[in-house]
Order: sequence, then C-alpha cells, then structure tokens
Amino acid sequence: MTAAQSRFYELDDLVLRLKGLVLVRDIRKSGSADGEELRMYSAEIERVRDRIADLVKRSGGAERPAA
Repeated sequence: MTAAQSRFYELDDLVLRLKGLVLVRDIRKSGSADGEELRMYSAEIERVRDRIADLVKRSGGAERPAA
C-alpha cells in the first residue's frame, strides 16, 4: 500500500466517523438527550473535522490513489 492510499483510507474512515457522529447527534437531539450529551457529540464532531482538515493539509490535497 502506498502512502497516498494509506492517507485515502484514513480520510475515508474519518469521513465515515464524522457522518455517524452527526447522524447519532441528530437522532439523540430529537429524542431525550440532554444538553451535556449533545455538547459531547458536537465536541467530538469538531475534533474529527479538525483531524480531516489536518490530514488534507499534510497530504497537500493533490495526491490521489489509483482506482
């Protein structure tokens, strides 16, 4: 596996985690979640977004793995 492929898989995992967190937060928001629980989800969402941004910056955003 090349470095570019490794970064792509890491990015893919982070995006999947981000989508899951947003979905669960929205489900919990429409349910009985208290403010503290929703803040916990929001904080984790921000951490994952920051990791995604950092990964893209470090990779230069230009490399793409072969399909």
